[in-house]
Amino acid sequence: MSTRRDAPHPPAICGIIPPHLLAQIAAAGADPQAEAAARTLDIGRRVAGGREVRAERSRGSGASGSAAGLVPPHLRRRLEGDRRGAEGPRPGTDEARAAGAREPAAEAGATTVHRSIHDARGGTTLPGVLVREEGQESSGDESVDEAYDGLGATWTLYDQAFDRNSLDDAGMELIATVHYGQDFENAFWDGEQMIFGDGDGVYFRSFTNAVDVIGHELTHGVVQFSAGLIYVGQPGALHESVADCFGSMVKQQVLDQSAQEADWLIGEGVFTDAVQGEALRSMKAPGTAYDDPVLGKDPQTASMDEYADLPHDAENDNGGVHINSGIANRAFYLAATGIGGTSWEGAGPLWYDALTRGGLPKDADFDAFARATLDAAIRRHGEGSAQHGAVAEAWRTVGVLGARG
Repeated sequence: MSTRRDAPHPPAICGIIPPHLLAQIAAAGADPQAEAAARTLDIGRRVAGGREVRAERSRGSGASGSAAGLVPPHLRRRLEGDRRGAEGPRPGTDEARAAGAREPAAEAGATTVHRSIHDARGGTTLPGVLVREEGQESSGDESVDEAYDGLGATWTLYDQAFDRNSLDDAGMELIATVHYGQDFENAFWDGEQMIFGDGDGVYFRSFTNAVDVIGHELTHGVVQFSAGLIYVGQPGALHESVADCFGSMVKQQVLDQSAQEADWLIGEGVFTDAVQGEALRSMKAPGTAYDDPVLGKDPQTASMDEYADLPHDAENDNGGVHINSGIANRAFYLAATGIGGTSWEGAGPLWYDALTRGGLPKDADFDAFARATLDAAIRRHGEGSAQHGAVAEAWRTVGVLGARG
């Protein structure tokens, strides 16, 4: 397996459920669910704080790329094994046996997925108990197997459609923890691994049952290892939108759907039947995904005319990153359907190029990202091509680019 690189940009703690939605439940829901929402918010803050402390310690050590500090012990042990290089693992160890078991599947120049699923068993200690590794049969635990399959589907999209070798493009192992916390109402990427709650059973089901949610959260890792968009304001909204775009592509590829056939919903199936809503978000029609007495109405914006200019603090979703992401989401939907065919063959490569070619600043706004996608369309298809025109029209429709683009 390729050596995992430390991320070149500080990771954001990105949950699929935005803080405003959890705060709504905490304020208006029944007691057990209100407590679960408040607990989820608190754990999210503590995880974010812990990651910031570890990152600061790593920077303060002066050891750039060191496994200490930023990387927790369980990953540091994996890194140390990788760094032995030609010496290989010590004979007779579990690592040596695992490496030997993988060798027949590895071919020169080939990329292979490496997944490990852990069970927190209702606790919050990470990564938890290892319950399924790469190549092992179904565990019989639905959440474990859904996580395993979702990690694989996301890896496959990036490998097949974008020639990317895992999140860091260097063969990074995909690690997930399921059954995290008690009635934990979120799924998130913590900068190092995926974490899935089981939901409260009243508003939210298990977060492993939506493959686009898994693809969304893992894409935050791709952003972390590429453009490193800061998680506030417009760059933060782009962070969220890119995650939705690629999460939706994962779902569409699994279902073998064209852009026209797709429903463009994010998190369909995460809500229970008690919630008046079909999904967490709609990329086709932002602001219409749910309208519930407890959860409130979907606040996503669909054009710059509706842009929510919010304070850049945690209480306001870091400047509305989950709210204003609807603008860029709709642009991708319009571009993908305008180009036609499958999203991962049409608009997807243009968004991927914009994210990964190295020219996008970490504080990029919507205009900068839109122009990066236009540049990608010109490079791939030529100025004035149908693809170039579809992308330009998409960004004009949502008000990011002017009439002349």
